[in-house]
Order: sequence, then structure tokens, then C-alpha cells
Amino acid sequence: MKYKNYEAAVRYDEEAEVFYGEVINTRDVITFQGKSVEELKKEFEDSVEDYLEFCRERGEEPDKPFSGDVILHISPELHHRLYTKAKRTGKTLNSLIEENLASI
Repeated sequence: MKYKNYEAAVRYDEEAEVFYGEVINTRDVITFQGKSVEELKKEFEDSVEDYLEFCRERGEEPDKPFSGDVILHISPELHHRLYTKAKRTGKTLNSLIEENLASI
């Protein structure tokens, strides 16, 4: 599920007969639950809105969904090998690394 760039994972609790979810693309904890799909969607959106309002009231920036920027420290030798392979295949270093990570 997605709402305002926040993405949630949802599960079903058979014993309680309720769907429950958590926003997964932020470090802050945002949870919600509902007995039906319609209720679940509404609760998800309400939870995101409540989170954003809570941040506004406290004067804090909400934790944004991940940007995709990652700082990676590797050995100079590996950096050189990756750069060379990228050049050899006509790719940028970033696209080579992204393609390889996406295959995991």
C-alpha cells in the first residue's frame, strides 16, 4: 500500500481477525489496523496524516521515505575494479552497482 510516498506492509492476524500494517520506508514507527480492506486503507492514511500532524505540532521534520542515496565505503581496489567493469560495459558506476544490487 502507498500513500503520500509512504509504503506499508500488511499482514493478517487470523486469531484476532484483523489486518495490521506498518510503514516500512521510514525509520519512524507508523502502524495501523482494520477489520476490512476499506477500513485498513482509511486507517493507513489516517495514521500517516496523524504522524505528519504530530511532527508539525512538535516543529520537527517528518522522517521522509528513503531518498535512494546511499554512502558506501569500499576498498580502493574494489572501487577501481567496479569502475573499470562499468567503463568496459558502457555503464556508469552507479548503474552497474544498482543493477547488481537489484538482483539480490
